[in-house]
Amino acid sequence: MTSNSWLLWALLSAAFAALTAIFAKVGVSEINSDLATLIRTVVIAGVLVVLVSATGQWQPAESIRPRTWMFLALSGLATGASWLCYFRALKLGDAARVAPIDKLSVVFVAVMGVLFLGERLSGGNWLGVALIAAGSLLVALT
Repeated sequence: MTSNSWLLWALLSAAFAALTAIFAKVGVSEINSDLATLIRTVVIAGVLVVLVSATGQWQPAESIRPRTWMFLALSGLATGASWLCYFRALKLGDAARVAPIDKLSVVFVAVMGVLFLGERLSGGNWLGVALIAAGSLLVALT
């Protein structure tokens, strides 16, 4: 697989999208979700400043633990990496094949949630995860 392969970039996009969810889950645990989104999403910072101000959800910066700042920053970095990889994959490959590979992030989040966050999935949940993986690969690679 070369750096010009849509599949490589789509798989990287899925992996970074999964990390986005995992890091955000940890980072948002101690502050409200609007403020967490403001911290990690520079692209829409202006809109979120207005939203957070209008709804009175500001918290003093010193009230947010360094661990929370770190995980929200990691989530923001993972988001940016995912978008870069996704758009590179779209430039190099068909959207109908790139998007299903990107959706493997659902599978990656399930596995990482179990491994790193201690989440538990039922047999039915795992069947659904397996079907998502199989469906994504079937759509993209056949």
